[in-house]
Amino acid sequence: MLEHMSGETEIMISRKKKDKSPRRVGSVKRTSQAEGQMMKCRSSKQSTEHPEKKQPMSRKETSAAASDVTSDNYRHPRFLHGPYPATHFGPKACMLPNPTSVMHIQDPASQRLTWTKPPMNILVIKKVRDESLLEPFKQLCTFLIEEKHLMVYVERKVVEDAILLQDEMFGKIRNQLCTFKEGYDDISKCIDLIICLGGDGTLLYASSLFQDSVPPVMAFHLGSLGFLTPFTFESYKTEINKVFEGNAAIILRSRLKVKITKDLSHLQESASTYPMEEDGILSQSHVNSDVGKVDLNLQVLNEVVVDRGPSPFLSNVDLYLDDRLITTVQGDGVIVSTPTGSTAYAAAAGASMIHPNVPAIMVTPICPHSLSFRPIVVPAGVELKVMLSPDARNTAWVSFDGRKRQEIHQGDCIKITTSCYSVPSICCHDLVYDWFESLAECLHWNVRKKQTRMSEETD
Repeated sequence: MLEHMSGETEIMISRKKKDKSPRRVGSVKRTSQAEGQMMKCRSSKQSTEHPEKKQPMSRKETSAAASDVTSDNYRHPRFLHGPYPATHFGPKACMLPNPTSVMHIQDPASQRLTWTKPPMNILVIKKVRDESLLEPFKQLCTFLIEEKHLMVYVERKVVEDAILLQDEMFGKIRNQLCTFKEGYDDISKCIDLIICLGGDGTLLYASSLFQDSVPPVMAFHLGSLGFLTPFTFESYKTEINKVFEGNAAIILRSRLKVKITKDLSHLQESASTYPMEEDGILSQSHVNSDVGKVDLNLQVLNEVVVDRGPSPFLSNVDLYLDDRLITTVQGDGVIVSTPTGSTAYAAAAGASMIHPNVPAIMVTPICPHSLSFRPIVVPAGVELKVMLSPDARNTAWVSFDGRKRQEIHQGDCIKITTSCYSVPSICCHDLVYDWFESLAECLHWNVRKKQTRMSEETD
């Protein structure tokens, strides 16, 4: 009898393992092995026939559970970067792991400026040939030197202004200024903060002075457009003190890392025909005499423009992406711009405007001889290469933020990618509000007369 029951019990236990229905848990008093097995069988049979029913939750428990689900699983914080994409696709597919490509990027909304040490050396950049800025310039320099006791650097040609030289009251401050000359004096390692007085050109000029790491830039709107200059000069003391205290919002404006490889013979011909700037090719280039090439490396904030120059023919340049030919540009030229530059020349050429915190590079044709050539946006990490097409009838010309314009011949190469040295621009409010404020105030974005309401029809 016991043997039969024991065998039956084993069958029931094996069925119990396969059965995944809910079980009632209880304590069993073990008197003997056979009796214990029988109790297990009965308990298993009863729980199978009468599974335990879950008690309904109270209203308080239901609301608490719902709040937990909402807060833990479905809360979407206000990040400017999108959520990290899921790496599993369906039941069996997933992303191939690659630990070398993992990056930790801080959310732009949380980017705040802080100082490891108090700033001591301030670079003041003033718009040249503008007499209306002389008084704000003198007020700012006096405040920084006499009240804040800081070292102030200015460009030599600014101090040599005839009106400033005749101002005897400003003479004491002028003698305490540290001067430099672009292309000759390297100040990139000693500047803690840049203050710009003027328009957008002052910020572009400040970027060109620093070909590696750039100090924080505080730009005051004293120019004509002022899309990149969010601060007003009326409250300059208060705003500067806030920046010195730290915790100011900043926006990292990406720059383009540009490498131009030119033939030495072409370089000499261009220099003899079209004189270059003092800070042009040779001062920032690397000559490789073995292969007869010269490399020019630049950091560009707005855009690289390749155009047909004075030639009456179409420009004919090949555009490569990661060493693959993607198209040939036939037209007046092509603009390769940063998101910051998308509101400059690229916007005038019909491109979309991109927020500066979007990691991207924009390619915009200039008057293309094609109805289907539209501006495109490519990822920030790709490398673009521009070369003259073998079928080109003429040379091309290239400029960088409107400067250092030079001729491009057959065999010359322009490589463009996103630089790791961005421009930390200090925000007046925050990086989203400032951008839309500039769109509305400077470009009059979406300005239209309001539509009136329809009057109600009467019977």
